[in-house]
Amino acid sequence: MKNKIFTALLACSVLIVPGCSDLEEEVLDESLKGSGQSETVSGVIAPAYGLLPQTFLHTAYYGLQLIPSDEAILPARGGDQWYDGGKFLEVHTHNITPGNGLVGETWNYLTTNISRAVLAVEVLTPLAEEDAEAREALYEMRALRAYLNMLVLDSWGLVFKKEGPDEISEILRGQDAVDYVEGEFLAVAGVINDDRGPGRMTRAAVWGFLAKLNLNAAIYRNPYGTPDFSLEEMDKVIAYSDSIIDSGKFSLSPEYFDLFNDDNHDNPELIFALDQRGILNNDHSRWAYWSMSGSLFPRPEYPNADGTDGPAITPEFYQTWADAYGTADPAEADARFYQRNVDVPAEYGDLTGYTPRNDADRYICIPAEGFEIDRGILRGTPWGPRKDSDGNFYTCDGGYRIYALGERREADMEYYVDHTLEIDFTDNNGYASGYRVSKYQFSHTSPNGNNYSNVDLVLLRYAEIFMMRAEARLRKGGDTGQALADVNTVRTSRSAREPVPAPLTSLDLETLYRERGFEFYWEMSRRTDMIRFGHYEDSWTEKTDNDVRHRLFPIPQSAIDGASGVEGYLVQNDGY
Repeated sequence: MKNKIFTALLACSVLIVPGCSDLEEEVLDESLKGSGQSETVSGVIAPAYGLLPQTFLHTAYYGLQLIPSDEAILPARGGDQWYDGGKFLEVHTHNITPGNGLVGETWNYLTTNISRAVLAVEVLTPLAEEDAEAREALYEMRALRAYLNMLVLDSWGLVFKKEGPDEISEILRGQDAVDYVEGEFLAVAGVINDDRGPGRMTRAAVWGFLAKLNLNAAIYRNPYGTPDFSLEEMDKVIAYSDSIIDSGKFSLSPEYFDLFNDDNHDNPELIFALDQRGILNNDHSRWAYWSMSGSLFPRPEYPNADGTDGPAITPEFYQTWADAYGTADPAEADARFYQRNVDVPAEYGDLTGYTPRNDADRYICIPAEGFEIDRGILRGTPWGPRKDSDGNFYTCDGGYRIYALGERREADMEYYVDHTLEIDFTDNNGYASGYRVSKYQFSHTSPNGNNYSNVDLVLLRYAEIFMMRAEARLRKGGDTGQALADVNTVRTSRSAREPVPAPLTSLDLETLYRERGFEFYWEMSRRTDMIRFGHYEDSWTEKTDNDVRHRLFPIPQSAIDGASGVEGYLVQNDGY
């Protein structure tokens, strides 16, 4: 059973804090109320965990990691949709200003989340001396605080060392920052509970994040230089990965897209995730609908659930798939690329001569609960429900009519949606342009399709443990065979349906970089991967900047201004 969950209104800053406002609690799940000490413990850790879905919004950390990489591009569709002051254009081209809204929102959520973890640690520390439940919660909050600081380190090159809300944080950079985060993880690695499930910090999560920290330590201590991967750190990556693998607690999912489905909380591949089992309104489907066409309604029973015509993948990222599989269509070579869920009759597949104005009889009849949009990388014309002029879905005997999607929702729509490979910032009227990514399922158990989602958002999974161990073995040298075995373990595990990716016959760092892109696309790893593998200064659609100082984001000007009372406390990153 999940602990009782609260939301809290905190006026704590992670930087300079003379004190905090009163903690105002709103019970969000009456059935999970505890009493006494248990009530206190659950009430103090829930605000830290409860803010995570907001921290990882598409307009916060998720978007800030996705858009600056070669995985995604977000034009101002129609000239103003998703323009949002130019923040996505700036982030994609690496021409970011300290006033960028995406950077600022992410900073604010992360630092507030750290503040909540700091407050939890302060409250739990004296309780933990005599109470086992408080002690276990304290270990979780220290691990969560270390994890959130690692995200700040990855994006801004600094961490906040802070033990209590009445202290001024000490800002650490470089090796000092790495040592602090590692020390916090190590302090709890041997004692933290290992049976909490993926929505809570566990021993396996701590080991996994220690592996990730050591894999990236070279770029964290010298963010603008050529990474110097030490043998000691690579040995740590291998050792922590071995501990997780040898534990026998996890297994790889035969169906790749099951990892991102309604019931994924119990998927044995998940190590750490945002627990979204439909209790809170901010249990959201943003990762599912952001990229989808505005004409796509993925849950016919909830007519307000739809796409937003957000980001698409860049042509360059698609080309990595095309280059890997040569003359074979990636959808016919790798089950991670695409999952067909809408069975379109062959005679309907050719849309030549048809438009949404003359195809009234060319539909499939599917019950609402049986409809599932295609998943993976979507090209061409998707199929889904269509609305009439009154905004009601067309129905059929026993279900809903599923048509080839018409452009932009109108009942008299003239053209079909056609997701094309080419996309750039000049394509102001191209709502449909760009191949889209449909990785996460729209929750079947949500009451509206967009919020109260039951789909956990995946932050660390078992496949990454094998891939990190493979990379550490390659960077050490001499373990190519074992590294290849690790990568092939992941590739060939996706065996639930054809096509099962064929095992690789050889492996080097560039192939591993490509393979990480296939396995973890749109999971917030690509930006850091590009830096670690030396590709962040490459050029791709609309991006030519090659300034190494732009590997880190600018510190928001509002944060610098807010800390101006302490001279020299918060110094802007180089290059901004």
